[in-house]
Amino acid sequence: MGKWIVVAGIVIAGIGLLMMAGLPIGRLPGDIVIRRGHGTFYFPIVTSILLSLILTLVLSFLRR
Repeated sequence: MGKWIVVAGIVIAGIGLLMMAGLPIGRLPGDIVIRRGHGTFYFPIVTSILLSLILTLVLSFLRR
């Protein structure tokens, strides 16, 4: 369990570093944003797919 917590911390820290470097995580082309009146609907589909691929690769390397 401790190993997974360390990995999750490293992943979160890596995402934070990328955001500080200026990478627009969460605002990638293909993410859906609908603004109407006083409300905004945001669905980060491309960001979700990208994070899923990255986490799949990291976890597959850790299992070996």
